[in-house]
Amino acid sequence: MIRRESGTNPAAIRTAIGVETVGMTKVFGSLVALDDVSIRVPAGSFHALLGENGAGKSTLVKCMMGFYQPTSGAVMVAGKEVDIPSPRAAHALGIGMVYQHFTLVPSLTAAENLVISRADVPAVIDWRKERAALEAFLETTPFRVPLDIPVSGLAAGEKQKLEILKQLYLDQRFLILDEPTSVLTPDEADEVLGLLRGMTRDGALTVLMITHKFREVTAYADDVTVLRRGSLAGAGRVSDLSVADMSHMMIGDTKLRKRAERKAFPDASLKLEVAGLFAEDDAELPALEAVNLKVRRGEILGIAGVSGNGQSELIEVLSGQRQPSDGRIFIDGKPYEPQRNQMDAFKVFGFSEEPLRNVAVPRMSVAENMAFRTFDKRPISPFRGWLSPAPMRRKARDLIAAYRVKTPSTEEPIENLSGGNVQRAILARELSGEVDVLIVANPCFGLDFASVAEIRAQIMDQRNRGAAVLLVSEDLDEILELADTVAVMSEGRITHVSPIGDTDRATIGHAMAGHHG
Repeated sequence: MIRRESGTNPAAIRTAIGVETVGMTKVFGSLVALDDVSIRVPAGSFHALLGENGAGKSTLVKCMMGFYQPTSGAVMVAGKEVDIPSPRAAHALGIGMVYQHFTLVPSLTAAENLVISRADVPAVIDWRKERAALEAFLETTPFRVPLDIPVSGLAAGEKQKLEILKQLYLDQRFLILDEPTSVLTPDEADEVLGLLRGMTRDGALTVLMITHKFREVTAYADDVTVLRRGSLAGAGRVSDLSVADMSHMMIGDTKLRKRAERKAFPDASLKLEVAGLFAEDDAELPALEAVNLKVRRGEILGIAGVSGNGQSELIEVLSGQRQPSDGRIFIDGKPYEPQRNQMDAFKVFGFSEEPLRNVAVPRMSVAENMAFRTFDKRPISPFRGWLSPAPMRRKARDLIAAYRVKTPSTEEPIENLSGGNVQRAILARELSGEVDVLIVANPCFGLDFASVAEIRAQIMDQRNRGAAVLLVSEDLDEILELADTVAVMSEGRITHVSPIGDTDRATIGHAMAGHHG
């Protein structure tokens, strides 16, 4: 990373702008997505926007960016009321946004991506002149990325820096970041947010960051605004607020399920073993290379890693959705094939993120989805090939009550439930029997606090009952909270394994970035 040249003050070149929303309201049909929200982000500040899924964060920033027109309320830029009919109008006012997923053209270089992002790009580009201008521009920013490498060859941290550079290059002086670190290692996240915070301190930029990571709020933000169910739930200086204060603003008086204490299993036997697993991805490129894993009874093995390093292929192989090209799986020392009859015999269960896409049939009822593991057994199937709906509904009602699934009835199509309730329904199905092996992937992705607490507590309960748990998660906090042992996946290989007590966030982060050791 190259620092700015001394004597170059970017504040002389760029000046941050402040943005304010006044009484912002947005109604979609009968849904009030945003209800009279006023938020003030002063010039040169780093402001965090917190709230659960569906709290109104995206709606608020889409009104600021001109994607939506507010039903009522106003946007003020640099103290003046402005009309923002489109994203182009927002850009003209100096407001830019960096999205959760990259918007760069992978086959073009960083330099090409920057130049073509301009509204006034010439029909014939004088690359010598543009290169000189880009070099001069980079002198005014603390960000450095290689200009001549195709974007597809850049690391995730460099791509995120390039997305930010693109906004600075287009002279956006108020930057909205939508979950900017979800694709970054902890080190990359700290570097990118640290550089942006430096620019806000220099008065060159104002940042409004949507995040769900309290650690980033306390480390980088000056002020925080919290939304809940479309309304303003609280705001203040970060230095005056604890994490407990902020989480209370987010969830109100919702009671969170407490997790049981971790039970000790001193001489636990080996339960699940993955030996020399190889697999290819959909493009027939290597996705898993010689993956070896061991999980004992009463142990949670957490697999950490940045998205796209082979985790989804590993889960697909273990759940029978992808054929490995080599390697074996053993349970209790016996060969295991992930097919329904063997899952049944070895008591292997699991669930993953986006259950409607992976482990549920959206248009079928809650009761039918809950019966997938038991539809061919008594009492649901008293005779081979016959289904008895009454016991199926009765069983579903018991599970709905036990797992606090909010649904109008057992007959409701599962796709009509909220994300948290779909996940609870699948959880009920997968944990309702005796579990020996539990395989879970990003189980809390996109869920509300109460559902997250419930699901993590259920995972710990299964561990305490003696199940071997394989937890794949892109949320490092989740791994640190739940795992007994942590393994890191990088480029399809396991690069680091350690008992959780012998490692820390920084060591895991380095391994996620590919620093093996």
